[in-house]
Amino acid sequence: MNVLHLTCSPRGAASASTRLSELIVRGLVDKAPDSVVMRRDLGLAPPPHVDMAYAQALIGQPADADAASMALSETLIAELEQADCLVIGTPMHNFTVPSPLKAWIDHVVRIRRTFRSLPEGKVGLLPDRPVLIAVAAGGFYAGDTARQPDFLTPYLVAILGTIGLHDVTFFPLQGVTRGADMVAAAWDHAEHNVRRKLAAMSAGMDRVAAVGSD
Repeated sequence: MNVLHLTCSPRGAASASTRLSELIVRGLVDKAPDSVVMRRDLGLAPPPHVDMAYAQALIGQPADADAASMALSETLIAELEQADCLVIGTPMHNFTVPSPLKAWIDHVVRIRRTFRSLPEGKVGLLPDRPVLIAVAAGGFYAGDTARQPDFLTPYLVAILGTIGLHDVTFFPLQGVTRGADMVAAAWDHAEHNVRRKLAAMSAGMDRVAAVGSD
């Protein structure tokens, strides 16, 4: 199994979202030891925002820098195409995705490359695969204790679905700035959710393998 692991926090290894996403990746590798993990740290090495040449190329206008402006987009899309599973670790910044993750999205969500625009709407061109997203937030955005808006999870569901990725699971890690006891409880809940999801994925893969061997 090929796993693409994106991390999006400027705090690197100290980040709660990075640590939770690493837990997900380790769980995947434990269940499939021959897995290959491709890591891209968007937080510490953020992709540039799309430029004028890129924008002109999207609408079919010639530009001297077309090839250069598209090169990173092609690299990032190729990494995604090669992945059997996408794992994202991201903080929630101001109720939504951090800017490095948004820049990555702008490079991989590309008309005529990863989606097609039809009269009835946009159609994704990538085969579906599991997307596992660890989200760390200082406050509470989901569940009965939610006290702030959440523009991150619905946005990611919509934008990933645009390119054909619909099997999206979120692992919230909330209240990470609210004291040791609350953080410990949040980690217990998140780790339980990770174990349960990975067990379900493993059972599903075992069923597929059993059918294939009949």
